[in-house]
Amino acid sequence: MRINYKSFFTNLLVLFTAINLYAQNNSYKNEFGFRTENDSYLAQGQDRYYTNGLSLNFRSAIDQSKLKNPKLNKVIWEIEAGQKIFNPQSGSIIDINFIDRPFAAYLYGGAGAHFLYNSETNLKLSLHVGTIGPSAKGKEAQEFLHDNFGFYSINGWQWQVNNELGINSTAEFNKLITRFKSGKSDFILSSYLNAGNTFAGAGAGLIFRLGDINPLHSSAIAQSTIANNARSETEKEFFFYAKPMLHLIAYDATIQGGLFRTDKGPVVYDQKPLVFSQQAGAIFSKNRWTADFSVVFKSREIKSFVKPHQYGSFALLYRMN
Repeated sequence: MRINYKSFFTNLLVLFTAINLYAQNNSYKNEFGFRTENDSYLAQGQDRYYTNGLSLNFRSAIDQSKLKNPKLNKVIWEIEAGQKIFNPQSGSIIDINFIDRPFAAYLYGGAGAHFLYNSETNLKLSLHVGTIGPSAKGKEAQEFLHDNFGFYSINGWQWQVNNELGINSTAEFNKLITRFKSGKSDFILSSYLNAGNTFAGAGAGLIFRLGDINPLHSSAIAQSTIANNARSETEKEFFFYAKPMLHLIAYDATIQGGLFRTDKGPVVYDQKPLVFSQQAGAIFSKNRWTADFSVVFKSREIKSFVKPHQYGSFALLYRMN
């Protein structure tokens, strides 16, 4: 089934217009929200590979008047908890030979610090503790979704990867490359480094924004719209963006099983070292509210007969004092 892009962007405009009616004109130092990701959001009738994700976030900005570094615009602390669920080509597998990607889930929680500079450079450091395997409750979460929303019966989680506790750190670095004279579009360098026994690797790419945009230290694209004794005003944003990225994957325990386990699970695969992704979407942000909807396309991740895949991502955030 092909994506109806006209309908997709029409629905985006309706959603963001509705949110705009409820937005207010104040500054807020705290933010709470969620992000949900699912391949069913693209209405293609598929339920494979990275099939569902849910994360909850709380962010709080440090008093900017107390920052001693004049180059630093703001510092934001964050706590996060979430779950990611991965399927083979379907969530209902009756024969182990049909598993082209392991059944796996990752359940995690953690915290991070985001340093945003006046030069429109930012660095985010985070640490997560989590687990893969039955302890991650992927089977229970997917059965709950399918049983309560009228989807097909789940089968195959008896072949999921085995338990392993994971400690994972991430460093994200973004930097403005150029902004056009109109002030309506720019290019941003985006990169990350993962180190841990669940996920290890690095990635680099570009972000292109087009529309009403703010500097990186005050933009929803960098999760930096909150402020505490702000040094600059945050305006509303409504823009489209594209984010092509190349990923170098050193290890992925949801595909290869636990790094430190000898018995990794009944079905595991080798990870392809290079993966390309393309994300395209739109963001609306005005004071209390941010909404972000995008589609993500990924090349083949596994050395098996697995296919490329895609999914939709939606985030809704609310700011408060």
